[in-house]
Amino acid sequence: MRHAVSGRARWLVTAGLTGLLVAGAAMGAVRVQAATGCRVTYEVSSQWSGNFQAGVGIANLGDPINGWRLTWTFPSGQNVTQVWNATTTSSGAQVTATNVSYNASIPTNGNVSFGFLGSWSGANSNPTSFSLNGIPCTGIVGPTPSSTPSSTPSSSPPPSGTPSPSPSPGSAMATVAAMQPGWNVGNTLDAIPDETSWGNPLITKAMFDTVRAQGFNSVRIPVTWSNHQGSAPNYTIDPAYMTRVRQVVDWALADGFYVLLNAHHDSWQWISAMPADHDNVLARYRATWTQIAAAFKDEPARLTLESVNEPQFTNASDAQAAPLLDELNRAFYSIVRTSGGNNATRLLVLPPLGSSPDQARMDSLAGTLSALHDPNVAATVHYYGFWPFSVNIAGKTTFDAETKSDMVAAFDRMSSTFISKGIPVILGEYGLLSYDYTRPGVIEAGEVRKFFEEFGNQARTKKVTTMLWDAGSFLNRNTLQWRDSGLLAQIKSSWTTRSGTASSDMVFLRKSGAITGRTLTLNLNGTAFQGLRQGSTDLAQGSDYTVSGDQLTLTASALTRLAGGRVYGVNATVQARFSQGVTWPINVVTYDPPVLSNATGTTSGVTVPTQFRGDVLATMEAKYADGSAAGTANWTPFQEFSGAFMPDYAAGAITLKPDFLNALRDGAQVTLTFHFWSGTLTTYRVTKSGSSVIGTTA
Repeated sequence: MRHAVSGRARWLVTAGLTGLLVAGAAMGAVRVQAATGCRVTYEVSSQWSGNFQAGVGIANLGDPINGWRLTWTFPSGQNVTQVWNATTTSSGAQVTATNVSYNASIPTNGNVSFGFLGSWSGANSNPTSFSLNGIPCTGIVGPTPSSTPSSTPSSSPPPSGTPSPSPSPGSAMATVAAMQPGWNVGNTLDAIPDETSWGNPLITKAMFDTVRAQGFNSVRIPVTWSNHQGSAPNYTIDPAYMTRVRQVVDWALADGFYVLLNAHHDSWQWISAMPADHDNVLARYRATWTQIAAAFKDEPARLTLESVNEPQFTNASDAQAAPLLDELNRAFYSIVRTSGGNNATRLLVLPPLGSSPDQARMDSLAGTLSALHDPNVAATVHYYGFWPFSVNIAGKTTFDAETKSDMVAAFDRMSSTFISKGIPVILGEYGLLSYDYTRPGVIEAGEVRKFFEEFGNQARTKKVTTMLWDAGSFLNRNTLQWRDSGLLAQIKSSWTTRSGTASSDMVFLRKSGAITGRTLTLNLNGTAFQGLRQGSTDLAQGSDYTVSGDQLTLTASALTRLAGGRVYGVNATVQARFSQGVTWPINVVTYDPPVLSNATGTTSGVTVPTQFRGDVLATMEAKYADGSAAGTANWTPFQEFSGAFMPDYAAGAITLKPDFLNALRDGAQVTLTFHFWSGTLTTYRVTKSGSSVIGTTA
């Protein structure tokens, strides 16, 4: 469905940070005596740390036109970085915005609008004049002028408002763009059976303050309702629980967030039974959303609603499941829209099956959205990366070309299926499946940063709003401290620009023996390399490092100095600096090949004593004597990190997990090859006899 915006787009704006400019524009036409005239509205809706959001409205006061081109000059060197409902080109300070396919025509007294994100430094003054189709602005209706009139802009004081702009009805694309970037308060109100059941503390206002301070503009609040409902036929939601959810939502709104509220694990707790229990499930679903809609109908437009998280249906093929989801999505839509208050125009968010960016599933959702004929709806999908990389299986330890291609293809599908047709997309959850602070090292830190850097680039260029899934691995909700400040900086930087990276964030040096130079490949990502720095000291090009094309070489003398006493582990960290974005850390690591020892145990688990000696485990292969794969993943010899094995560096051990051991053939010897990030390969033998397991060095 197309979302051509009719009427002038309006946003409430932050006091002191916004401006409003209304200017008249004389408009060119094909006939010499055609009636011409228009008015342009330019509004800065929010502004923060070098970036801002603006909306532009064009009112056609003259004869109808088909195809428009609006030009203006930024007075303060601003730049457009992302646009919706138009396309833009820039030449220095001059910007040209042209129509997209669905808003090319503007009838007499008709309106179109578009919005954009921009960057600024020093000042963010409004443009003072506009031209439409080559004709300067006057606001006068009449024949095409024979001379260029002067512009007569007038200014209005910025209205006061909430910390985030509140969209007017009908501007779904602008609303979703204003929600970027977003964050999930995961595994909390969606936890089963209660808010703290999955290890997170109660949500507090201070937690939202902390997230807002980092520049997040929206928060998704997943809620599981099923454990707080009464029995049929009313399925009454516990009033105390509804009050708690409203308290959390209101805290987030008070902080200026856009809020996305949903029905979360209800999807698999009871909604999934719909194929076999259609009428009861539908009745409960309708009763649930009737109560939610009534409770939140008077909340401001910055509250948005999502019908269901990752919908799934037991024992149903996609062909069987698609009409069931369509029925639920339509029921949700009808219930909310007819519930009164602000729900009549509130942004409603609908997912495909599994919230998956699979093409066929998104096509099915596109059909549902089109049939609704509502300009204030959006699509939502989730993305957790190329699965083998996301869980570290099948040897996918690096953010390689195949992993990147999977990401690019997913964003391309979102763009072509929805965004190109004017339907905004909220990527309601993203991350890496095995990124977890309780299991460090499952995915190597530098490869994690590469994933998030490229993810931000794709989201920004494809105009997708993203919401980071955080169940406690990013923000420590007990201390309100971010667990990895470097990764947070990388994620935040990706919202506005690209960063350079390198082939690795580690340089390994053997503890004994001569140190030689080490070379890394730079991934410039459109940046320019500017040097290396340790702390506040710049390294010297030539003596400390050399650069040839994309090849960065640290010299033997620099590495000798950085390694110092050559104690096992990280001896020093230098930062590669680029012309934009964040720095790339390079850790200088001293190591020797790890040493494993014999072990005995049971299929409940085997602990292999390991002297890591500064090295870091990357993956593990498991093969039978005939070369076939052994273990849980019998389709690849490279087993899943954490699922089949897990290092414990502090304890000096590698644990072989029960699922892996139970999957081995009884009596058959299995050769394990441990791959370390230094490039070292260490072999080990395992034999299972009944429930007993013996491990020996090769």
